[in-house]
Amino acid sequence: MKKTSGEITWNGNKVDRRNVNFGYLPEERGIYPKTKIREQLVYFAQLKGMTKVDAESEIQKWSEKLKVAEYLDMTAEKLSKGNQQKVQFITAILHNPELIVLDEPFSGLDPVNTELLKNVIIELVKQGKYIIMSSHQMSSIEEFCTEVLILNRGKTVLKGNLKEIKEQYPANRILLSTKENADKYIEELGLEIYNSKDNEYEIKIKSEEEGYKLFDLLAKNNIKVLKFEIRKPSLNDIFIEKVGE
Repeated sequence: MKKTSGEITWNGNKVDRRNVNFGYLPEERGIYPKTKIREQLVYFAQLKGMTKVDAESEIQKWSEKLKVAEYLDMTAEKLSKGNQQKVQFITAILHNPELIVLDEPFSGLDPVNTELLKNVIIELVKQGKYIIMSSHQMSSIEEFCTEVLILNRGKTVLKGNLKEIKEQYPANRILLSTKENADKYIEELGLEIYNSKDNEYEIKIKSEEEGYKLFDLLAKNNIKVLKFEIRKPSLNDIFIEKVGE
């Protein structure tokens, strides 16, 4: 696709295959269903300038790390969606790119494979890779990203350092877990309960002082507190505020 306007540069160079070694994981599956995994990984690696020998060495390393080595000689269509996603992820990082673009990287992954991929991404960041991640899972963005950009119908509604953005918002909730039911003490202070289940509460507050008053009231009445956390809005809350309309 040709851009409509603006510039895309990396360290002063125009971003294209000649100037920048980058990897891209698309949201949609981009692997060939009737081709064996090993063959297409070698093919993708060679497209990116790797020799067959180097490609096979890296394929073995990453397939073992991502637990798909046993599928290398199978056709892609025989793999689950999650394993296809891991294979596609390998195609994005096989050639050791400095810039990596990931579009919904955890799509189709179960919790075990999500954790596996998360650890690989953390490792890549520690190696100094620059990662751009597009996701609708705000928890993933909050976990990995330092700088965020939220778009609504193609227009920027929020951008900047995530920590600095969250510091602009006052604390607005308490996560509380108690041994006994604490409903009457929460109601006594006129606080609103978002959610509650088995003496675990998510409570709306206007200020941190309201939270401290609740804690003091619980302590005064000998209610055993297992967890008490005053929280600022999550990125999910901020997203809903900015895009919800």
